[in-house]
Amino acid sequence: MSEPLILGIESSCDETGIGIVRGNDLLANEVASSMEQHIRFGGVVPEVASRAHLEAVVPVLEAAVAKADIDLSQVDGIAVTAGPGLMGALVVGLSAAKALAGWLNKPLYGVNHLAGHVAVDLLEHGDLPMPCGALLVSGGHTSLLSVTSIADGITEVGSTIDDAAGEAYDKVARLLGLPYPGGPVIDRAAAEGDPTAIHFPRGLTARHDMAKHRFDYSFSGLKTSVSRWVETEQQAGREVPINDVAASFQEAVADVLTAKAVDLCGHYGLKHFLIGGGVAANSRLRTLLAERMADAGVELRRPRPGLCTDNGAMIAALGVQVVKAGLRPSAMDISADSGLPVTRVLV
Repeated sequence: MSEPLILGIESSCDETGIGIVRGNDLLANEVASSMEQHIRFGGVVPEVASRAHLEAVVPVLEAAVAKADIDLSQVDGIAVTAGPGLMGALVVGLSAAKALAGWLNKPLYGVNHLAGHVAVDLLEHGDLPMPCGALLVSGGHTSLLSVTSIADGITEVGSTIDDAAGEAYDKVARLLGLPYPGGPVIDRAAAEGDPTAIHFPRGLTARHDMAKHRFDYSFSGLKTSVSRWVETEQQAGREVPINDVAASFQEAVADVLTAKAVDLCGHYGLKHFLIGGGVAANSRLRTLLAERMADAGVELRRPRPGLCTDNGAMIAALGVQVVKAGLRPSAMDISADSGLPVTRVLV
């Protein structure tokens, strides 16, 4: 039996992504971002994002089909992000997917955006050994997962109890006077700074926290600590060393993310681990996690940075796994779910 050919649509936030995948082979991955439209607001504006998806989805679809050199009638199914994400943005992608599925008379698979960040690794490194652990880090989510099946076996072991890691990056960038989005600019500034210059707190790592929140994350205290440190320097009339602050902040984030990831592997006896999500493109996080997993004897899989950010390829890859697992297609009247939990892979 030939591998499924799946078209994936992603529109959960500010990227309109269309991916086409056959098995684990990536045929096309076209993305249009509305990021430039949100920069002046310092964050994603849902109404602006939704309008941008409406304008981009057809051109991006045409580009993906041309890149893959296929006819739409050849696809075996349409996979689309049904959640989590911005409701208006999700509705645009879901509506496009329903229209395509109805027109082509193909099955529709409404899938989980977060699970897509796990599945996308298969496009670069092949089938994922099971069981494995996963760390998903993005602007809206920070989760530690135990995975026994990408299609129907994802368990959330820990998550953030307040700010997500990417959200903390954006907020710290703003207080340092750096542009949005904060992740890339702080990463670049940190490369010129001293990560040991300032010791910022590592949330939920104290002994009294570990009993209840061993695998959970918290970044609001770190964000507040950076804010107070900067405010103290400014009140004293001293120039804020932006590169050192960025490096020290980033080290605190990478330290706690990787420490808990390694602890998860040790606790559950996992020998394979992957990282996904937009913050997974961060250079320090990737380096430190690789070092610590190697020391722990765990194989680390890291998708290339271009596959870490939101894209249609990851949704198509997840669709392939759902089809291969024999799961039933979604109903044509499914609704978007902005709060869809990672444990629900298929809606």
